[in-house]
Amino acid sequence: MTVLDVSRGLRRAGLLALLAGALLPGCESRTPPHRFPLTTTPATDSVPPPAPGAAQSASVEAQPSAGPESAVTGAGSPQVVPASASLPAQAPGKARPLARSALRALPPTTERAGQLHALATRLKAPGGAVEDPCLERGDAGCARSALTPFFTALDGLVQTPGTTPTVIAAFGNSLIAGDRIVDVVREELAAGFGGAGRGVLLVDRMAPYGGRGRTAAVSNGWQPRTLGELKAPPHPFGITGVYHLATENRARGRFKLEGEPRGTLWWKDVKGAGRLVVSVDGTVLTRTEPREDGASRTTSFDLPAGAKWLDITAEGKGAIVQGVVLQKDEPGIVLDMLGVPSADATLYARLEEDALKAQLQQRDPKLLLFFLGGNESKRLEWKRTDLPTVRQDLAALLRRARAAAPGSACMVVGPMDAVQDGHAKGKPLTQRPFLEAAIQAEREVALAEGCGFFDLYAAMGGAGSLARFNQAGFMHEDLVHPRGHGLDLLGQLVSDALLAGWVNEGAVPAPALTSSREEALDTGASGQTAEAVP
Repeated sequence: MTVLDVSRGLRRAGLLALLAGALLPGCESRTPPHRFPLTTTPATDSVPPPAPGAAQSASVEAQPSAGPESAVTGAGSPQVVPASASLPAQAPGKARPLARSALRALPPTTERAGQLHALATRLKAPGGAVEDPCLERGDAGCARSALTPFFTALDGLVQTPGTTPTVIAAFGNSLIAGDRIVDVVREELAAGFGGAGRGVLLVDRMAPYGGRGRTAAVSNGWQPRTLGELKAPPHPFGITGVYHLATENRARGRFKLEGEPRGTLWWKDVKGAGRLVVSVDGTVLTRTEPREDGASRTTSFDLPAGAKWLDITAEGKGAIVQGVVLQKDEPGIVLDMLGVPSADATLYARLEEDALKAQLQQRDPKLLLFFLGGNESKRLEWKRTDLPTVRQDLAALLRRARAAAPGSACMVVGPMDAVQDGHAKGKPLTQRPFLEAAIQAEREVALAEGCGFFDLYAAMGGAGSLARFNQAGFMHEDLVHPRGHGLDLLGQLVSDALLAGWVNEGAVPAPALTSSREEALDTGASGQTAEAVP
């Protein structure tokens, strides 16, 4: 597929190329990922609504011969573009006069995306659209929706890139803690908008196994503590949900540098911990100066040009590192993976308020993502929580995060399909009894709090979809965690929905909030006790 030309005179040809790429996923562009141009044609003052049938699914099975007429109403009308071969477009409706979609088009399909779209067809995963509630009404429609700050930041990366990265902060549970689902989201967005580095990293892994995509390249002498532990650890957490305690003198984490001009160390200033030393290629750059007052602190440092290795070293036992930030001074996407195994909205109450505010303000994200609901539905099944608590604690988390990052968009991603505990081998799998109730509760809270919502359960195919993933070999034996291309596909569904929402903003109506924030439930933490969840 060739790069889409989004000028008005070539819209239909561009859409034909898009559909060709959807129908023939093996024929992707050979052009390497890059930022794609926007048309310079100004938006019209008023955009007519799409005609009935204008926004139809681009499903490979449903539309093997779809043509350009299926998604446009005329030379002057906005396109309603499906995000992938497996993702249905949003339903037609009264268009917003802002007509932002007239300036946007999907980036070229990557080779992996084409393969995952074909897999989605085989697994009957239809994809889905993001629900993006309207937060501010104007005279002629919705002036600002929940995802407007993020979509506007994407526009800036294309039109006037500057030198500032667009940061996404992704909180969640074990579904994303392995960093594969969000890897796909990160890489798909970077393919169209550029990448600006790694963002928030850990000084060591959260367990003695797994990859090091989120951590130092080499490390020793650290003990991880996470907010997902059964018994609350002795210290609260920063936004990573993890801290590493030095268990020996000279505990060290070594990061391979990738041309970053500066870095930031987040650390906990605890009594008797001693100093942390920051050095590059054997030369000391700075040392922390503890006050031993228990506060979360930040130490920033410049990195010399051409530096290869960054070391964070504890002079003595007891030093605590919350995270290390490494990114570039250039436009592009940075996605901070902040997921923790066993996490749910209740356990995120273990984030320290001062650290949450300071660290999110430093990161200045344009999108807050929350991948939650799987552990909530399991704990509902175990009768260790209830729906009012699930609602209350999610609302509290969203409010805290949004207060710390008021310029950010916000989106909740619901849980994937799940089956009941105690399933007998060889017998049909039974859906987890509280799954759909948990999804509905999350959706209602997200929309009431002014956040978008993406129904991952419906996007992957709803009830029975986990069984299809399992039969295809994409689930671990616990029947809780996907693996391999199953994880990749879930990430593709999320990135497809975000890109489609960006392209379609202004071409379809944004739903109003289901209730005001004042009517939402009380935000007090529930005090529920955590339990071990895979």
